[in-house]
Amino acid sequence: MENRTILSELFLSGISDLPYLQLPLFLLFLHIYCMTLLGNVLIILLVVIDSHLHTPMYFFLGNLAFLDLCSSSLTTPRMLFDLITNNRKISVPACLTQVFFFIFLATTEILLLAVMSYDRYVAICRPLHYVQIMQWKTCVQFAVGVWALSMVYSLAHILVTLRLTFCDSNIVQSFFCDLSKLFQISCTDVFINLLTIFLLGGLFGLVFILMTFIPYITVFSTVMKIKEKDKRFKAFSTCSSHLTVVFIFYGTIVFNYFRPTTGYHFTADRLVSVCYTTITPLINPLIYSLRNNELKAAMQRFKKHFCSGIKK
Repeated sequence: MENRTILSELFLSGISDLPYLQLPLFLLFLHIYCMTLLGNVLIILLVVIDSHLHTPMYFFLGNLAFLDLCSSSLTTPRMLFDLITNNRKISVPACLTQVFFFIFLATTEILLLAVMSYDRYVAICRPLHYVQIMQWKTCVQFAVGVWALSMVYSLAHILVTLRLTFCDSNIVQSFFCDLSKLFQISCTDVFINLLTIFLLGGLFGLVFILMTFIPYITVFSTVMKIKEKDKRFKAFSTCSSHLTVVFIFYGTIVFNYFRPTTGYHFTADRLVSVCYTTITPLINPLIYSLRNNELKAAMQRFKKHFCSGIKK
């Protein structure tokens, strides 16, 4: 039997090995990260302090903003550290911890988008019963259930990932610890891991993808029956922001994990990962702030109150 040294440390390949790109990339992603923090913190702040936004829709939007805040903070600070120091070493436990939270946050977003679809379905298709169905107690239960179920799902994946050992290569071909990239350098058979992803992930993904998109069949059918143009436009506008976020999220997932690998360049692979982990959390608050009149009105009220407070 061949002797192998079990590695306890890994190295992230990073975004670029070109020295002259390190500082420009650092400044670029630092700016993106700051904008992401500002946008999502502003949405959370508005949802908390503005009484006009104390509705189930904005309660879930606040959860989404907090989720984007966590998602960006999971990968971007480490990327910035590697760019400025060129120290890409990461311990195996730290890498697996990042994998755990990456799966946890991605799963939470899948569940949360499904819950937000249900909220829009009830608001448009059953408006007279909306207050009774989407009570605050129910919304809190939905939110707690989303975060708890995601934790259990992520824990199931990380438990089978703990069995992996790394002994041949210690270079993770990414700027963060992605599960698929760990499979590529593992010297342990990953059949159980792939089976877990196929069975648990396939069933889980199919159920909640259907829960996200099926309600909109009834929603669009109901909206098309509305005769008043103003009411129809308002109904569409309440769904358009959510649908845009849904398509961006699922689009990046499909393009990142389900594209053909033949002839696919590593640089393009890194660009897709950057879009998924850093750009999407920035885009989400922009979509809601630009396309949502109530949120824009809340921003104006906050700005007016803030400016008046400074003058005093």
